[in-house]
Amino acid sequence: MNEQQLNDFLGDNEDKHLGTGWWANVLSAFFGVLAFGGVLCLYFPQLLTTPELRAHYPVAIIRLLIQGLIWASLLFGTIGSILRKKKVMALCGLGLATVAALLGGANVALPGELSDGPAIGLDYFLLDLFATALIYVPLERIWPRYPDQSTFRPQWTLDIIYFLSTHIPVQVVSFLVLLPATQATRYLAIPLVAQFIASLPILIQFFLAVIVADIAEWTIHFALHKIPFLWRFHSIHHSSKELDWIAGSRSHVVDDILVRGFILVPMMFCFSHEIVLAYLIFVTLHATWTHCNFGPSVKWLEPFLVMPRYHHWHHSSQTEAIDKNFAIHFPWIDKLFGTYYYPRHWPEKYGLDGEEIPSGFLRQTIMPFFKPNEKAAKTPELKAVHPEEDASLFPSPRPDQGISSA
Repeated sequence: MNEQQLNDFLGDNEDKHLGTGWWANVLSAFFGVLAFGGVLCLYFPQLLTTPELRAHYPVAIIRLLIQGLIWASLLFGTIGSILRKKKVMALCGLGLATVAALLGGANVALPGELSDGPAIGLDYFLLDLFATALIYVPLERIWPRYPDQSTFRPQWTLDIIYFLSTHIPVQVVSFLVLLPATQATRYLAIPLVAQFIASLPILIQFFLAVIVADIAEWTIHFALHKIPFLWRFHSIHHSSKELDWIAGSRSHVVDDILVRGFILVPMMFCFSHEIVLAYLIFVTLHATWTHCNFGPSVKWLEPFLVMPRYHHWHHSSQTEAIDKNFAIHFPWIDKLFGTYYYPRHWPEKYGLDGEEIPSGFLRQTIMPFFKPNEKAAKTPELKAVHPEEDASLFPSPRPDQGISSA
């Protein structure tokens, strides 16, 4: 089933604003998927849960969360099925929640001792999806920069697949690169430097870690743009013509490993295991936010911290913005290296500049190994520009910027 067929199957042409039952149906299906996945993790923890995370789970709270998701899916599904003429999405949510409950829900007994063998990492995917969607989707719907951009915009299913690709094969992609690498800090650290940094206040340590990581990020990011072979991989990340919280997940596995590894290596020489893990949490939240369809900004903070508009310019295909804004946390690093570009308005268009890449996850995964991107016969799609000045932090939504359609 392709994206259009899925949209036709689940969606309809009715009003999608708050109170119409649309969001109740979406939440029912979303919570139903999370609840069903959570119950599966209880049944098959050896296969589906991440060994590095198991010891840190507050099991009682996880069980309470799964039970809450089941009840929330049932509640929203009931509301949505009453308010909405088309009930397919509501029925999907109700069905998944019902199956999860019949399988035992949050009361499924866990087996005894588990080994540290390979695992799929479904738990990591579900938790990250739940947390990031819960934070960023409401922000994009209440204060969008582009109100007409749908949550289920074109190619949203492709980005969900990319989100899956960096979460499900945890042992191969994410934790193989990230968490075990942080353990190496105790072996790779330079003792004198590490001891000096460890003597500093914890916030100073964290701030220094972010600086080191961002300089490393600027370096590998610059190389990904300037070295033709590496650009083949990184161009996939730049192929999104509309940005939102999930668009940042569109990244080739080679791109992902290069960036994460290049950032972690210099950090291992100077910073503790705990500081590196704290940075990994921070970069996940901050990088997701900078891709958001989110209009407000904190103007006094813009010179010091990357905001969505700053990173959106990095994704613009406009000539003046190409190969600019490589830093992911601190704009002044781009100023230092001469790659800073930050006009007061937002970009008019996003995507690749005269290049075409194949459609579909598998084609995009294979393509960089064999041939360069093809030149397109037409320029990327234009995106509507809103002439008003940037909004202040958390303004009241205008009548045309309320909870826009999904």
